[in-house]
Amino acid sequence: MTDTASQPRVLIFDTTLRDGEQSPGATMTHEEKLEIAGLLDEMGVDVIEAGFPIASDGDFAAVSEIAKRAKNSTICGLARANLRDIDRAWEAVKHAKSPRIHTFIGTSPLHRAIPNLDMDQMAERIHDTVSHARNLCDNIQWSPMDATRTEPDYLCRVVEIAIKAGATTINIPDTVGYTYPMESAKIIRMLLERVPGADEIIFATHCHNDLGMATANSLAAVEAGARQIECTINGLGERAGNTALEEVVMALRVRNDILPFRTGIDTTKIMHLSRRVSTVSGFVVQPNKAIVGKNAFVHESGIHQDGVLKNVETFEIMKPEHIGLTVKNIAMGKHSGRAALRAKLKELGVELADNQLNDVFVRFKALADRKKEVYDEDLVALVSDEQTNDAHEFLQLKKLRVICGTEGPNEAEMTLTIDGVDHQIDCTGDGPVDAAFMCVKQLFPHSARLQVYQVHAVTEGTDAQATVSVRLEEDGRIVTGSSADTDTIVASTKAYINALNRLIVRRQKTAPGEDTKTVTYHG
Repeated sequence: MTDTASQPRVLIFDTTLRDGEQSPGATMTHEEKLEIAGLLDEMGVDVIEAGFPIASDGDFAAVSEIAKRAKNSTICGLARANLRDIDRAWEAVKHAKSPRIHTFIGTSPLHRAIPNLDMDQMAERIHDTVSHARNLCDNIQWSPMDATRTEPDYLCRVVEIAIKAGATTINIPDTVGYTYPMESAKIIRMLLERVPGADEIIFATHCHNDLGMATANSLAAVEAGARQIECTINGLGERAGNTALEEVVMALRVRNDILPFRTGIDTTKIMHLSRRVSTVSGFVVQPNKAIVGKNAFVHESGIHQDGVLKNVETFEIMKPEHIGLTVKNIAMGKHSGRAALRAKLKELGVELADNQLNDVFVRFKALADRKKEVYDEDLVALVSDEQTNDAHEFLQLKKLRVICGTEGPNEAEMTLTIDGVDHQIDCTGDGPVDAAFMCVKQLFPHSARLQVYQVHAVTEGTDAQATVSVRLEEDGRIVTGSSADTDTIVASTKAYINALNRLIVRRQKTAPGEDTKTVTYHG
């Protein structure tokens, strides 16, 4: 058996709360950011990039609170290459047990043209801003954005400048997902060989997935000498996303024979965190997603089924329990009690207080009456739906009845509770969901535009529970809502109402556009 304790450590730098949240519509509430950060800290993530403090007052508040609460992880704030950004980042992270400032500037010809800086002017700015950051904090990360399209000689030059100015970590971003594994490794080797002082700092890799090679590029960089991987839960991020945390961590575990490195990640918490991020971001994980997709451990082919029944290793390279999935040893149905529900949820990595368990149990019983069998995914959806609801629901669905079919208009009859008062209405629409949404809009007029409507069946069969996600936009504010129910129309309406409740909270907290991201980093 391999002695992993003696193997070199690869640091895991999670940027779900920064790069992941830059996905259009993936904006999380303050409370959701704190929750995800707490789960990452508990999982053993080495560095949490908690946000972009200069972007908004909300981002600053979240980064600051995460910094104060973190018990294990280094807490990092992002800053552009200017003194104002860097000072703001430091103010946000300075109370952390282990703070870090991450500053960046685009170094490729395309990015140098944006601020209209020549090579010498940019080199001077890198020196001045990294030096300023180092005077505030001992732990400084610097990134040459679009590094993989930067001239090799110039990349070596600016990396050397950043190291001399005090950077302790140099991150090499493949900002547009342009590189491929051999090239990713070649760049790291070049820097280690050519740059003075390169052996005294940590090189990191940050890969985007535009060509579907983010994880491969990250692992190639590690094999060449990088010792930090930047990633996100579920690969969430701009455009096609980032290197997925679950993919690199499990790849290092499964292929430890050719990638003899270790991490401090508790992999048994991966599935729970994956599902929670999916819920709060509104981005459903596709069924065939590596490691955490619904089909990742499912076999339909007769040959595969026969093989895994005889020896599971014939068609599975890892065990479900490695990521927090357990063998189904408790059959959940309408005769199950609270003790069985608590035990099953604990198996799934979810522990609830008594009052929370009671709420979920009532909804579980209602679901069990409508389904032959309640699956693990059903339970996770129930818990996620419960946790997604805001503490104060200004709008609540009390009653819904729809009439649909091939003849006549589709109709919806609704009773909606608005700030404690019941209101009733009948509406027609282009389909039952549209009719239900029209009822909500007539009773609670608003200008929010529906950007995304997604339905995902969390289990199979005609009695499958559907999880619905909606994304709304109003005056630059983007909110998401989700809900689960065996009735897709009910789930859709509740998700729509959930998003409106969030929008109401955002309206109360900010003026139009004030809470939108005004600056972004695509590293």
